[in-house]
Amino acid sequence: MSLESRDDYGVPELTARVVRASFPKGTLAVRIREALGPLFGDESFAEAFPQRGRPAISPGALVSVLQYAEGLSDRQAADQVRARMDWKFLLGLELDDPGFDFSVLSDFRSRLIENGLEESILELVLARCSELGLLRSGGS
Repeated sequence: MSLESRDDYGVPELTARVVRASFPKGTLAVRIREALGPLFGDESFAEAFPQRGRPAISPGALVSVLQYAEGLSDRQAADQVRARMDWKFLLGLELDDPGFDFSVLSDFRSRLIENGLEESILELVLARCSELGLLRSGGS
């Protein structure tokens, strides 16, 4: 199974317009996207997927961030990608995007661990948050 890369060209216009009209004060997902932008590109995970074979679904690592923040199971998180327009905003998806099967999330986590990528992903998040002044040394 190879990784079929999905470039992030920003939030689709209709998704952005509808989400901003529906949530003028934003939501956690909107604030994450606006603060961090497209944090994870598929290239961050490419080494966890073979170069050949049937393409895998783009992992969308930020789904795991929101899943953890909201205490959701894999099935519930995948349902949120289908149902919530603010999650679609975060992921840069069209409003009619069908999402993915929940099993993609556990497979993605397994691949991260098997390939030792969990630490590099954490470092990427911390570096980006530091760049934006969201974190300072000493934990404050």
